[in-house]
Amino acid sequence: MRALAVVAGVVVVAHAASLAAQPAKSVRVGFLSSTAESGAGGRVEAFRQGLRDLGYVEGQNLRIEYRWAGGRDDRLPALAADLVRSGVDVIVTQGTPPTLAARQATATIPIVFAVLGDAVGAGLVASMGRPGGNVTGLTSIAPDLAGKRLALLRQALPGLARGVVLANPTNPLSVREVKETIAAGHSLGLPLQIREASRPEQLEEIFATLRGERATAVIVLSDVMLSSQRALISELALGNRLPVVAWTQEFVESGSLMSYGPNILDMHRRAAVMVDRILKGARPADLPVEQPTTFELAVSLRTARILGLTIPPAVVLQADRVIR
Repeated sequence: MRALAVVAGVVVVAHAASLAAQPAKSVRVGFLSSTAESGAGGRVEAFRQGLRDLGYVEGQNLRIEYRWAGGRDDRLPALAADLVRSGVDVIVTQGTPPTLAARQATATIPIVFAVLGDAVGAGLVASMGRPGGNVTGLTSIAPDLAGKRLALLRQALPGLARGVVLANPTNPLSVREVKETIAAGHSLGLPLQIREASRPEQLEEIFATLRGERATAVIVLSDVMLSSQRALISELALGNRLPVVAWTQEFVESGSLMSYGPNILDMHRRAAVMVDRILKGARPADLPVEQPTTFELAVSLRTARILGLTIPPAVVLQADRVIR
């Protein structure tokens, strides 16, 4: 009987601890993205899993309000205003344009960006260590990686004569990232041209202009809209026999040749931790913007074979992920 009582006591204590770990009240989280829902990939699921790991259960103590711009950044202000009217407790964003739209819509509701290239440069936070205001989150430090990404591309394709940079002109980050990429290309002796797409339907026209230019590689800059179109970009590039290097390995999974950058899914899981801290009383103004500490190189040897390219062993050995 004493043994049973001890076991029962342990069960009661464990149950009480489990209840204590659960959020005390039901919360509403807004999620604002430039993409269509179909283009969100595993990022949203990574964020939701992060919340589940912290004790949030959709339909019980959590409701997520999604707003999708469908590749139309001009829709973001209205969608952000709608989230504010709905009374959410916190807004989660993906990228610079949605975060700017959310901040314009509210100065009081906390905003957490799950991925963003340059929060200080975009004027969203006062500093990385002390954001101030109602905005904080996680940065991919995208412009700072331009040189490394191009160096890896040049190492993989030593005969590369020139490159084309694909950017979204509606993304304020693109201004700095284009500048950094052009400078990196100049230092490597690699001439670069700029092609701009603000809507998914412009991509086919852009790749049509590159048809037959086999000495060209396409460098896709960090942007949520472009990322949501990674399958189309990879398809168009393969159809025109063009290698693509991008900022997230999601592109490589979709058929692009290479990527170098932080783990985007992990950043979305970390965003859930920030949301939890804010819901429990932390102020965004006091939560430092998190920066990635590790970066991943992904290479698709399968795509290289399709393109008739041979990736040097030294590059393959550096890769964190190789698709064969």
